[in-house]
Order: sequence, then structure tokens, then C-alpha cells
Amino acid sequence: MRKRTLFRLAAGTVAAGAATLAYASLIERNMFTLRRYDVPVLPTDAEPLRVLHLSDLHMMPGQQRKQDWVASLAALDPDLVVVTGDNMAHPESVAGVLRALQPLLDLPGAFVFGSNDYTGPVLKNPFTYFLPDREYTEGVPLPYEELRDILTGAGWVDMNNARTSLKAGGREIELIGVDDPHIERDDYDAVAGPVSGDAALSIALSHSPEPAVLDRMAADGFGLLLAGHTHGGQVCVPGYGALVTNCGLPRSMARGLHRWPGSDSWLHVSAGLGTHPTAPIRFACPPEASILTLISR
Repeated sequence: MRKRTLFRLAAGTVAAGAATLAYASLIERNMFTLRRYDVPVLPTDAEPLRVLHLSDLHMMPGQQRKQDWVASLAALDPDLVVVTGDNMAHPESVAGVLRALQPLLDLPGAFVFGSNDYTGPVLKNPFTYFLPDREYTEGVPLPYEELRDILTGAGWVDMNNARTSLKAGGREIELIGVDDPHIERDDYDAVAGPVSGDAALSIALSHSPEPAVLDRMAADGFGLLLAGHTHGGQVCVPGYGALVTNCGLPRSMARGLHRWPGSDSWLHVSAGLGTHPTAPIRFACPPEASILTLISR
């Protein structure tokens, strides 16, 4: 009788695990979700401004459902589109990324790259994400220059270790950005300095939300910090949250809108729209894009 009970428990555990895996791989990773946040960063009495934040597409050839969903976001008519990297996951991803972003390219836009814009992902043990000093392994080269040319050719600004301003929603917006700190391509010293008093709004971009970089952006007075990279944890525990962020950011800030500690800046971390192609699952953390409605303080 005892053996039979143990067998039933084991069988039930296996069945529950299989059902959870099937849900995470077949259902939730395709449950594309639009998040909406109000962010009080504009001067008093300023008209709202809408920012569409996209990140971590990790596009593979043939992912038409994802492409169609992203393309449909153009109907939201945002004032500004910001993409915080990891657009590709395969050497033939550019066409899919372009198909997804094409309806948005007529809008003002800005972007930075992530590690998986430069090189493809590699098969890895997922438990290594819990190791803070794990060695980064590069995959096959990806056509990032082709993607850069397409985006800049459409008028979007390349914010990889850059600083500029653009007009969106009838206002001047000051932008700063760094290349991916996760693979040590960031050079904040090249763009550092206090925000200008002439702009109505200041936004900072980084793929990986590394606290050392975010601290400097906030100290320079940038009111809104945008990042991705974490996938929101990708596999979360209900009631507990992300198990890991794959960077120096605390688990409690793995996704969503947060006040950056010790500053007046707000940080939005996108949980992203894709997954590592060798771990195509999401649990308690559906893929997402966000509309940030910037409002007066």
C-alpha cells in the first residue's frame, strides 16, 4: 500500500511537471501582453506623451505570430518608440525583425543593441544563470550592421554610446544611451554629463540594467531609464517573482516600473517579447511590450 501511494505521488508529480512545461512552452510564451504605466516625469501642466517600449524580441525565422503582434502595436499611435536590444536570435532574423517593426518605423524612434544583436545564443545549462561570475560565451555572428542600417535609414537614432535629442509629440527630448554593459561594450564616459535645461524630457537607454550604469544616468538627471535583458526572470514563482535577473539588478526590479533608489528617476524594465531559443519557455512571466504614458509630476 505504501509503495502504491509513493508511486501515485511520483506519477502525479511527473504529470504536473509535464503539464507545466507544456503550458510554459506552448501557451504562455505566446501570450503577448501589453502593459500600461503612467510615469510622472513631465513638467507641471505638460500634455502627456506616449512611449512604446520594446525589448528582447530574440527573433527567429518563421515567428510570424510575434511579428504580427508587434506590428499591430502601431495602431496605438505612440509618440516615440524605444527598442532596448536583443532583437535577433539567428543569422537570418533581420527580415523577421523588419516585418515586426516596419509599421512603427514612420514614428520617431531610438534603439540600443544587446549581446544577441552581435552574436547568436548558445546552448547552455540554465542553472548557470545563478552564477554571478559565469563566463559569457559568444555564438555565431549576427548581421547587426544590416539591422543598424535599416533602423537608422528609417530615421531612428542609434543610441549605442551616444547622446542626442529628437522631437516627438511636438517636444524636444534629450536622449542618452550605452551599448550593452552585459558584454562590456558600454562607454558612459564618452557621453556623460548633466541633462540640458532646454529639453522637455530626458530619457536614458541601456540593454542590461546594470546598477553602476543606471546610477550615473540618474545622477546626470535623466528622468526616465529604459532597459530590458532580464526577461522579467522568464521563469518566475507565483507570489515570489523572478528567480534571477542575469545582471546586478535586484530580483524585485526584474520587470515593470520602479523609482530608482536615491534619485528622482524612474526605471522601466521590460520583460521582453522573446526567449532564449534553446529555452523557449515562460512561466508566470508572459512576453510583453509596454506603453508608458508620461505625465506631469
